Amino acid sequence: MTLIKDTISLVKEFKPALLFLAKFLGMYVILSIFYGIYVESFGTNPDSVTIWVSEQTSGILQWFNLDTSIYPRENVPKVALLLGERTVLNLYEGCNGLNVFVTFISFLFAFSGFVKPMLWFVPLGLFIIHLSNLGRIILLFFVAEHLPDYMYFTHKYLFTAAIYVAVFVLWVIWIKKYTTSQPKTIHNS
Repeated sequence: MTLIKDTISLVKEFKPALLFLAKFLGMYVILSIFYGIYVESFGTNPDSVTIWVSEQTSGILQWFNLDTSIYPRENVPKVALLLGERTVLNLYEGCNGLNVFVTFISFLFAFSGFVKPMLWFVPLGLFIIHLSNLGRIILLFFVAEHLPDYMYFTHKYLFTAAIYVAVFVLWVIWIKKYTTSQPKTIHNS
């Protein structure tokens, strides 16, 4: 009987954390399923958001007078980012940033907050994440072109961490400014 009481006591004690985890995982799973359905709808071809992000990356690189273009591969889910006629970087569906959007939105949903600020904070956050992702891809392009020996490390760890730092900063802003759970103060009588 004490095991049941101890379990109930633990659940009550950790109820806010468990509720957060349940909301986060629930939203994450739902959005991930929709994302998976979206990606699968393109079969073996690259999805339209990956193509769009690739086009934007090439356009930004062209501002630096680089002769870049993209080549969406047929029957292969990747987009080649070309310098002249040479492939420098291949972009896959994971490069489009949508999976980072899913994580960002799931956290905001789970942590709660006010609905009205969420209406502008979510689009602003997605825009900032998108810009961070474009910056990440551009830096990867330069690493692939000039420092190919460092490509694995920068892609796998350095620039992936950088985009999640941007997400973390947005989360901190959300928690500090717009959440409903504020620390309780104890008043002595």
